[in-house]
Amino acid sequence: MGKRYFCDYCDRSFQDNLHNRKKHLNGVQHLRAKKGWFDRFRGQCDFGSNCRFSHLTERDLERLSAQVHEERRSREQQLQQLDGTDGPEAGIEEWLERRALRLNAAQSSGALSAKSSVFQYPPGWPPIQDLPPSLRAPPPGGWALQSSAQWG
Repeated sequence: MGKRYFCDYCDRSFQDNLHNRKKHLNGVQHLRAKKGWFDRFRGQCDFGSNCRFSHLTERDLERLSAQVHEERRSREQQLQQLDGTDGPEAGIEEWLERRALRLNAAQSSGALSAKSSVFQYPPGWPPIQDLPPSLRAPPPGGWALQSSAQWG
């Protein structure tokens, strides 16, 4: 008798071959039954708030989009106030002055921290004399350059 194909949507079976299956799957009766099957589940979800899919309506999505846009705009305004900028209307001179002050502050604090920082090995490392040269800290004056060294 051969293989039989059973369609769950239409609740019927027929001889399984390419022609019959294609004819059935493209048929109006099958498409209506399939649509009816999925429409039964529309609007209800057994998982509730634990569902990983969005069941929002278009109106809900528009409201959510507007809320995100408003929050983003308020966050940008707060950042501008913290920077001391008034937005695009602020003059370039003001911006350059603030930039120069920030750079001077960063350079002066960087110079102090570089002077006060001393290289320390992580805790639990073996004694310095047992470390390979690649893991040892450089000497205070830096490594001496050897003119006879060949890199290859």
